[in-house]
This record gives sequence, structure tokens and C-alpha cells, in this order.
Amino acid sequence: MGVPDQLAAHMSMAEQHEYLRAKFSRRSMIRTGAVTLGAVSGGAFVTGATAQAAVQAQARTQTPKPAPTTERVDGSLVAPFGRHLAYGSDPRTEISVSWQVPVAVKKPFIRVGVHPWDLSRKIEAEVRTLFTPAGVGASGNHTQYYLHAKLTHLKPGKTYYYGVGHAGFDPAAPHLLGTLGTFTTAPAHKAPFTFTAFGDEGVSYHGLANNSLLLGQNPAFHLHAGDIAYADPSGSGQSSDTGFDSRIWDQFLAQTESVAKSVPWMPAFGNHDMEAWYSPNGYGGEEARWNLPDNGPDKKNLPGVYSFVYGNTAVISLDANDISFEIPANLGISGGTQTTWLEAQLKKHRASKDVDFIVVFFHHCAYCTSTAHASEGGVRQEWVPLFEKYTVDLVINGHNHQYERTDVIKKGAVAKKLPIGGTAYPETEGVVYVTAGAAGRSLYAFTAPLSYEGHENEVESVASFINTKSGKVNETVTWSRVRYLDYSFLRVDVTPAAKGRTATLTVRGIAETGDQIDHFTVARKAK
Repeated sequence: MGVPDQLAAHMSMAEQHEYLRAKFSRRSMIRTGAVTLGAVSGGAFVTGATAQAAVQAQARTQTPKPAPTTERVDGSLVAPFGRHLAYGSDPRTEISVSWQVPVAVKKPFIRVGVHPWDLSRKIEAEVRTLFTPAGVGASGNHTQYYLHAKLTHLKPGKTYYYGVGHAGFDPAAPHLLGTLGTFTTAPAHKAPFTFTAFGDEGVSYHGLANNSLLLGQNPAFHLHAGDIAYADPSGSGQSSDTGFDSRIWDQFLAQTESVAKSVPWMPAFGNHDMEAWYSPNGYGGEEARWNLPDNGPDKKNLPGVYSFVYGNTAVISLDANDISFEIPANLGISGGTQTTWLEAQLKKHRASKDVDFIVVFFHHCAYCTSTAHASEGGVRQEWVPLFEKYTVDLVINGHNHQYERTDVIKKGAVAKKLPIGGTAYPETEGVVYVTAGAAGRSLYAFTAPLSYEGHENEVESVASFINTKSGKVNETVTWSRVRYLDYSFLRVDVTPAAKGRTATLTVRGIAETGDQIDHFTVARKAK
């Protein structure tokens, strides 16, 4: 975000943060009359009563017209927007509801109940106020108000109605019942379900189209494999980060609300999700916007690392920025704790009698032949051996803006060819990797011909490269089985089974047109 090329090329995310904070110091903001919430509080965002105190401080110190305050804005005129759900650590009993308001409001809250006419349970919301000053990117001074309410002690497998509001805007009022949303908690026992996944969405008509199709799949939850909104268009700390625009998040959350208000939207963080202004790790903005499970190894440095279990499937979100050789702004930020935590999670879930499948998702690709980013050597070095050791059933990535699916891979080679419609048995064969990075951003390219359902074009090998600590290294691979170059997403149907019988994951690539471009099955004996 405004870091000169000659500096950014050699700066970590923490160094970029310090550079920006020094450039846009509190003193300079006071001198120019640009004191706002984050600056007054001394941090990137503030919460609860502190936010109200900051609003009052802003009104006292700002030279130009002060920002609207709760005393000056009629709450009945302020409509919440950008609702998005996320599971807590236990999806059977915990849900977080998050939303935005365009200006500060008084006493924000959520109402929840099992009927739209019974919303008697009222819970105060937490306010996280995020300030971006003029000069940090493309916009003028911009303040965003994110609100969160964590709901606990819910009943498994139950559908709830909820409404979000504030003083002057009560969703239980008859004329506002149309603003209510719903969510359904995870079941207490194993049952069939569907989830969807993609990466690299941004704000676009293609993103809207994919979201419309997602809703039609009736997913229990959705996984976003990073590079979420693209408020930071560079994603690498270059001078083009002057294009950073925090307002893009307002557009993004409004775009996804049609799905995310009823389907838990579970993101991993990619390189475009590191925003240097807000915090040394680049994730201060993400922490203001999302309320994700708090069960990862390092909440301070890795807020996007967590896990949850839905039915018979364990899902693990990782932060590949920690191990990326290609984009090293946060390389090594966890000091190895993420990989240690990952192995502990894999060991625990594989030993659990309640878990059949393990799905891992993150941004940078373990195996991909895109001409843009291709494969990440850090992932292959740190995590792939663990995926194989604990027979992970499915790995989902983004980063490369296309759809590509591998054969079954073990020790860097094809353990078994997996044609369209085939079945993989990870217990004995290896791991399947899917790149699903065509959610909405501009598409990349392949060196090999396209090959997908109905248009298969088999080739013996594909020329590609891998990003290593020493730079790009060319490689010729034989594991690229499906290649599709248009907008798309994943649908995964999970079918449990009685003990000793075969449980399945049926994985489908779905194009923006609704056409099926790939399908395969992952099977293992149920516990």
C-alpha cells in the first residue's frame, strides 16, 4: 500500500507495516485533521465502548466536518448489510454472525430464535472499527464498522432465524421481518451433506454468477481458498499497491451476502489478503471483518488457521503465506508452529472414530501447471509429506485462476491415474489435489491443451515450474489430469456409511454455466 518498489522488494509484511505507520503517523493525521477511530485508539481497529469513545474523540479533534456520530444519525435510516456467517470451533453448537453498517450506530445487537415470530433472544454485538487514511491506497479517509455476534449453546441440526439491528432498527418489527436470515447448525450424527469451495473471487459479474450457482447447490458451508476480495490488487507489496482500496470489501461483502447470510463462509487467507497498513502480520483488516474459529496454533500471527468437524468430515484451513517461497512477505511468520499444529490435527482426526474424511484447504498450490504461479515448493516441502503420512482425502487450493485436478499423487509422482469419473482410495494410494481458483478474477493460462469432461485431451506430460527458495525451477509433470479455463467452483457431496462399509466424497467441478467439467470419487472404509 504505497511502499516504493525498491523497498517493498526486500521488506517483510511487518517491515511494510512499520513503514506505512511511520509515513501516516498520528501526528501527521492530527495536523491534517484526519484523526479517526483507528488513530485515536492507537490501533487498527477498536471494539465496543472504546469505539464510542473514539467517535466522540474524533468529533472533538477533526478539523473538517466531523464524521457522522450516533448522536446525529437516525438509526432507523441505517440498514445493516454484508451479513456473513462462520462456524465456531464446534459447528453443532456455535455460529458467528457478522455484518456491516455504513456509519456508527448505537447499541448494535442480534435477535435469534427458532421461529421468525419468536426472536426473543437478544445479544449485544461487538463492534470492530477499521480506519484507512487517505494516502494509504486509492480512497480518501474511510472508516468501516464491522459487527459480530457469537452464538453458543445452540442445538445440533437445528434451523434458526436471526435478525441484526441497532437502536432505531429492530429486525423484529413487522415492517423489517423481510430482513431476517436463517442458518442451520451441523447435525449431531453422521449424515449426508454437500459443501462448495473456490478461491480468488474478488468483485465481478463472474463472482456474482458463481455465487448464484453456489446457493442452488444447497451447501452446508462454503470454503474460500484465499485471495478473497482483492482490495490489495498487487498482493506482493509492490508500488502498484497504491491501488489498495478498502472500499472493495464493502462491495465484496454485499456481493456475497446472498449466500453468506445463510451458508457459513469459511475463508483461508491468500497473498492478496495481507494488507500491510492494519497490522505487522498483514491480517489486522481480516481480523476486523471475520470471526473465525479460535482453535489454531497462533491467533496473533495466523488468524486464518483453524479446523472444524462437520458430520464425518474434518476440515482444516491453513495459511500458506507462512511457507511461500514465491511471495515471502510472511515467510516463516509462525516459526514452524503451524506445521507442528497441522500434524497434531491430522493425527487427532485420523484417529477419531467420528471422522472418516479429512479435507485441507489453503491458497498456494501444491501441484498446478498454470503459467502464472504453478506449484509452491514450500507447500511440497512442509505439508505434502504430512498429507501423505495421514492419507488426507482432498486438498483444495486457489492462487492460480483456473480449474486443474491431479491424478492420485504420492512422493511427487503419479501413484494412480484418476480419469474423469474415477475413484481414489487414499488409504492405500495417495492424495488428490484440486486447484479451484476461478471464482471471479481474470483467468490465467496453461501450457498444455484443455482437457475436461466432454472435451478430454490426454497428454503424456506437461511443462511447468515450481517456486523454490532459489527461484523458479522448471519441471515436466505427468500428474495434470483435468484442465479447464473458465469460471468455476467445486461441489463436494459427502455420503457416510455404516462401520466397515464404504463412505464417499463425490467431487464435481461446476462451470459458471452450470455445466459439469469434472467429477471423481474419494472412497474409504467408514469407522
